[in-house]
Amino acid sequence: MSKKSGIITVTMNPAIDLACTVPDFTPGAVNRVTTCQTDAAGKGVNIAGLLRKFNLPVTVTGFLGSENALVFEKLFKDKGMVDAFIRVPGETRTGIKVLDPKKQTTTDINFPGLSPQAGDIEKLISTVDRLAENSAMVVIGGSMPATVCASVMDKLVAVIKSRGAKAVADTSGSALDAAIKAVPWLIKPNNDELSDLVGRPLKNIKDLVREARHLNRTGIAQVVVSLGSRGALFISENEEFLARPPAIEAVSTVGAGDAMIGGLVAGTALGLSFRDRARLATALSAATVAQAGPSLEALGAARTLEDKVLIEPINI
Repeated sequence: MSKKSGIITVTMNPAIDLACTVPDFTPGAVNRVTTCQTDAAGKGVNIAGLLRKFNLPVTVTGFLGSENALVFEKLFKDKGMVDAFIRVPGETRTGIKVLDPKKQTTTDINFPGLSPQAGDIEKLISTVDRLAENSAMVVIGGSMPATVCASVMDKLVAVIKSRGAKAVADTSGSALDAAIKAVPWLIKPNNDELSDLVGRPLKNIKDLVREARHLNRTGIAQVVVSLGSRGALFISENEEFLARPPAIEAVSTVGAGDAMIGGLVAGTALGLSFRDRARLATALSAATVAQAGPSLEALGAARTLEDKVLIEPINI
C-alpha cells in the first residue's frame, strides 16, 4: 500500500440496531422475542469495526445525533477508531431487525434519520476533504438523511479523488447514481440495486455481467455485484469471475454486505490480489450471515471459510 495508509468511513445515516430473534414471526399477532442484541451500527460504522480487526488505521465520520451519541462513542473508543463524526441536534435513529430462524427471514423496521442542515453538510465535505489528504481509501456507506441531497455523493467522491485517495461507494438509489457520475474506484450494488440503477429488471447473470462491464468501462475500477446466497460477481478491467460462498445455515443477512465491502477494503490495504480479496470478502460475508449481529466478534469463523469459497470464471 502507498505511504497514505489511513482508511476513512463515512456514515451519513447511522443507526442503533436492535436485533430481535422471533421464531415464527407473524405480522398482526403477538410475537415473543427469545433473544435480542443492541449495536451501534450503520454501513460505515460496521465496515470500520471489521477493518479494525485487521489492525488497520480507521477514522469514522458522518452525522451523529448529539442526544444519544454515547453508545457510538463507547464503540469508537473500545475499537480504537478515530472519531471525526459531526454532531447534529436530535437522536440517531433506531433500526429494528426481526430475525426469524425458522423461516430464515429478516424484517427491517427503520425509524426516520437525523436532519442535517446545510452547514452540517458543508462541514462534512470539508472534513472528508481534510481527512482524505492523508488517506488511501474513503468508504461512503449507507443511505442518506432526507435533508441531504443525493448530489452530496457526487461532491464527496470528487473531493476524495482530488486528494489522491480511492473512493468506495456502497449505497443505492439516487445516491448511487450520483456517486457513479463522479466515477468512484469501487461500487458494490446487489442485483436489485443494479436493476434499479439501469431502470429495468436484470433477470439473469448475463444481464448483470453486461451492466457491470459497462460500469467498469466508464472508469470504475472494480464493480462487485452481490447475488446473496449465490455469491457475487467481481468485475475489473483485467479480471472477472463469480465467487460462490460455501453452504451455511443463515441466521441473519444484517451486515453481510458491509462485511463484503470491509473484506475488499482490507484486502486492498493488505496488498492482496483481486482474486484473494474476493475470496476474503465472500468468506467474511458468509460468516456474518451465520450470526445474529451485524459485526463479527472475531475473524476465525471467516478464515475457516476462505478455502471453501469457489472462484468460477465468467464465460459470457
